[in-house]
Amino acid sequence: MKAIISDIEVLKNLQPKRIAAYLHQKGWHKKASVPNQVSTWVRDTFASDKLKIYLPLDPEFEDYPRRMSEIMEILEKVENRSQLEIIGELITNANNVTIQGMVIQIQTPNTETLNGEITIYGVVVDKLQKIKTQLSDNNYILAIKAYQERLPIICVGDLIKDNDIFLLKNICKFTVCEF
Repeated sequence: MKAIISDIEVLKNLQPKRIAAYLHQKGWHKKASVPNQVSTWVRDTFASDKLKIYLPLDPEFEDYPRRMSEIMEILEKVENRSQLEIIGELITNANNVTIQGMVIQIQTPNTETLNGEITIYGVVVDKLQKIKTQLSDNNYILAIKAYQERLPIICVGDLIKDNDIFLLKNICKFTVCEF
């Protein structure tokens, strides 16, 4: 059984430019476009009237999430992969995400203030990923404790994917799960 992405917030956060780049990378070609509204994509391996993707170009359209869901369905069939695998490549940001994982690396803290970068190994769209974040003060101390004692952590923030690197920003919660 394959998972179907139906979370409206996830679908709303898919960026048209990222999807266009993905389609181009996978052999699709833009056939037509209505500026700032929609572009039509086809693949050479299919007759142009048999398989098309209509990519909305404005995430503010009321039916944007539904259109993104349709794109996920088409790509799932064409690529014979789950929507979770596909969306893992497409997602570029998600707000207020809860990440559960382990601190696997701590950078040397800044000398003037108690803060620094850490790397977490956590689950993003059902796949383990390295996630970098900046912590300060008490959260940084908690991260050091979690790292030293190999304790799982839970953190909440805005997840951003930049050049295949996941960043967690605007952290509003960071806790260590002690047993």
